[in-house]
Amino acid sequence: MNTTDKPVWKPRDGLPSPQSGAASAPQTGQGAETPAGTCARPESAPRYAADTAAAYGGPAAGDGGSEAADPGPPSDSPGPSPAGPSVAVAGPAPGMTRDPAAGPWHGSDSGAPPEGRNRPGREPAPAAPAEAGDRDAERLARVALTRLVEPGDEVAGRWLRTHGAVRLLRWVTGDAPPPSPEAETRLVRYRRRLGGPDARQDLAAAEAVGARFVCPGDPEWPRQLDDLAAARPVGLWVRGRADLRLWALKSVAVVGARACTEYGAHVAGTLADGLAHAGWTVVSGSAYGIDAAAHRGALAAAGATVGVLACGVDRVYPPGHSELLGRVAEQGLIVAELVPGDHPTRSRFLLRNRVMAALTRGTVVVEAERRSGSLVTARWAQRLGRPAMGVPGPVTSGLSSGVHELLRGEAELVTEAAEVVELVGRIGADLAPARRGPVVPRDLLPPATARVLEAVPGRGTARPEEIARETGTERDEALGRLHELQSLGFVRRDGTGWRLAPRSSEHPKR
Repeated sequence: MNTTDKPVWKPRDGLPSPQSGAASAPQTGQGAETPAGTCARPESAPRYAADTAAAYGGPAAGDGGSEAADPGPPSDSPGPSPAGPSVAVAGPAPGMTRDPAAGPWHGSDSGAPPEGRNRPGREPAPAAPAEAGDRDAERLARVALTRLVEPGDEVAGRWLRTHGAVRLLRWVTGDAPPPSPEAETRLVRYRRRLGGPDARQDLAAAEAVGARFVCPGDPEWPRQLDDLAAARPVGLWVRGRADLRLWALKSVAVVGARACTEYGAHVAGTLADGLAHAGWTVVSGSAYGIDAAAHRGALAAAGATVGVLACGVDRVYPPGHSELLGRVAEQGLIVAELVPGDHPTRSRFLLRNRVMAALTRGTVVVEAERRSGSLVTARWAQRLGRPAMGVPGPVTSGLSSGVHELLRGEAELVTEAAEVVELVGRIGADLAPARRGPVVPRDLLPPATARVLEAVPGRGTARPEEIARETGTERDEALGRLHELQSLGFVRRDGTGWRLAPRSSEHPKR
């Protein structure tokens, strides 16, 4: 075909139309592709570790320091599409810094990134700052894609990372040619959802219920979600006044069975109450049973709680939780991947669990059968390197069988909020108090005196000579110990022998 015969690709009405180079990823280093598709700022600041340090009084995110590379996406991700290879990119090694003027890597003579950093599953190199118009176009494109792309779609996730949201949206709408003939099959699935409200209408619908859209690159974006790699959400719809990123820095997911027992509801509420009093955010799925008990426990303690929904943030699901979701929206946050008005499905519930696992610093399962979706959340937490915890229940209860199976693996057994905080909090600083039984007066006796007390018979009397022979001591030493015990109320003299003193209100336990 002649160059003069090439078709001209024009944006459709109501869709973002950036400049021709807006969707292409800039190059840094030696040919390493940079991530396209951030909404507001380059993802160059240290992510979860730096945010956590700031929460504990350390340097705030972006104040300096090097960022450790993240592990790649789980190979057995439950997303709707099979996981493929991540984009191989270069990034700075720990302890090395990148010259802002794109000069050589510090510590390298050749100017190339250090060897071994260009491995699959690594975060892409920081992108150059985008113009304000490009950021707005990227945001609108991501809003539109939340309606077209199912949560957890890793194929779309890889395209977003390499080409950006604007380019992907133009492929879907037909305003740009697809990257390959094979990609057309996938794009056809997305096109079937075209024709609904446009991005600005979705933003207006969210604003009407007090919600907002948060996407990668925004100051409010929880950067620990980037650990999901290609399964990272396109963006999140957030309803509530609090800052999601700050609340997620110290957060724990408490999940479990919908048809829970009274024991499970009590444990979940008590755990959430204790976590809230300790300054931790309680994250759950707003479902019946354990989820509802966790939310109510945090709300009763005037604590922070986040509900992660498998539908739009304006939907009340389940319908019986209208009042609870209203309280969570007022006192906490409601988060969803789906656009306002979207309905839940079975697969969306399962995929929602990966967001709870990645958003929090650990997951606690309270009552779950062997096929419970709550176990999916715990397994996602384990894949992402977060602690998975379980609360044991009766061995005769089927609702605890899944938790017990989890505990037989690599999960940790917990019974109270202090034990949860010890696992997810600061190493060596947030230790749970040591547990021990009650201390009785007998425990405070010196060893020699305690042996004499043990030699006094439970019934009848014994002479000092017999007690001394029993304890292997001299008669006079045994007699002195007996007088000490008499003054403490443990024994009494009976003629020429000694017997145990009867229990009284002064010495109820010996």
